[in-house]
Amino acid sequence: MSDAHLTERPVDGGSDPVELTEEPIELSRRDPAQEPERRPVSRRRKIVLAALLAAGLAGAGVLGLGGWRVLQQKDTTLGQPTEVAGLVRDDSERARSTADYLRDGLAADIELDRGYGAVYSDRGDAKRSVLLFGGTTLLWQPERDLDTLFGLMADETGRVAGLREVDAGQLGGVMKCGTTSGDGGDFAVCGWADHGSVVMGMFPGRTVDAAAALFRDIRESVQTR
Repeated sequence: MSDAHLTERPVDGGSDPVELTEEPIELSRRDPAQEPERRPVSRRRKIVLAALLAAGLAGAGVLGLGGWRVLQQKDTTLGQPTEVAGLVRDDSERARSTADYLRDGLAADIELDRGYGAVYSDRGDAKRSVLLFGGTTLLWQPERDLDTLFGLMADETGRVAGLREVDAGQLGGVMKCGTTSGDGGDFAVCGWADHGSVVMGMFPGRTVDAAAALFRDIRESVQTR
């Protein structure tokens, strides 16, 4: 066994040693000269793309929310309880004729699946009876249709003054009230509309604020989904 130092042993012949250079080692055989030039994305383009993406997501969210609201509200029924919000249903022939007249007049301007008409009397004052008329149907643009009905009412009874949106309550949709004129003088008129129903109400002897609160209570008692 040789006692020569390991560093003094000759290296076996074989492949030539690898020469290291300062040039980077190419890991691909593709010719960079033939690769398409990649243009850097400008900052402005990034902003535009981000804005378009955000708008698309927002639009999808609005459509989803709107679709859910339509599905939630479209199947609506309107009842006529004997008593509602401290009022008593008036089943007299005169009351039924008045309700039918108002309901049919509204149905001539908007196609309803089922019409609705009722008169509720105030125990304390017969002149403060509440007249309700409307019906159920699928409405894609409830506020537009409600505004149309207020416009038609103005043609029949005169201008609806001070029309404004009021709290629609837990059933949602849109509710508006104003004042108009009749044989007995000025009186409050209100209406609600959602994706499944539209109803108007006349409130003789009541202010707009009082009529809005009463109309909201009546709605929560007669409307079900």
